[in-house]
Amino acid sequence: MRILLVDDEKKITNVLKAYLQQEGFQVSTAVNGLIALTMFKENPFDLIILDLMLPGMTGTEICREIRKLSSVPIIMLTAKVEEEDRIQGLSMGADDYITKPFSPREVVARVRAVLRRANNEAAPLADIISYDNGLTIDNIQHEIRLHDREILLTPTEFKILGALAKHPGRVLSRSQLVEIVQGHDFGGDDRVIDAHIKKIRQKIEATPGDPQLILTVYGIGYKFNPNARG
Repeated sequence: MRILLVDDEKKITNVLKAYLQQEGFQVSTAVNGLIALTMFKENPFDLIILDLMLPGMTGTEICREIRKLSSVPIIMLTAKVEEEDRIQGLSMGADDYITKPFSPREVVARVRAVLRRANNEAAPLADIISYDNGLTIDNIQHEIRLHDREILLTPTEFKILGALAKHPGRVLSRSQLVEIVQGHDFGGDDRVIDAHIKKIRQKIEATPGDPQLILTVYGIGYKFNPNARG
């Protein structure tokens, strides 16, 4: 696995590079955005660790440019701790967000987790997914069942639920869900996802006002809870 580490703080770069190499990763480094983009275009990387505060181009700008070319996993690394900064990074296409100061071991763990998720995304969706809470998603018949009772969802609702269920426990932002449902060219308000989520909850949640299957992560999006009781 090849990692591109983009940070202008030499001490941080050296420490992270050493820890990642010890875990078997190949690590290349860049001190600014222009170098990082050039290296990315010329070499294949499996993951990018990207500092938000860089000379010249910001990490957010670099992330935006990379997302025009690739869906390679990106982990933001920054001293900014405000919720709005985290939301901005995630909305630009980052897969995870780590604030300074941090433990190098935590970064390695996050890298492994993000790579696992990326590999799971590349895998084909199972024909039938069943959960202990009684929910079954049949991707062949495009049917949803809850305790053997068929739940009628619209095609859009089915796509949203399928996307969330494919990544249990992972937060998907509204913009990510919009892209899954509407595609890259959607020009509307991504808050339309909220209306779809509300309708799905009304159909599959025992108490829609206190949802247990589809959880809200405020300011970011939604995640599927596979351990919820039906």
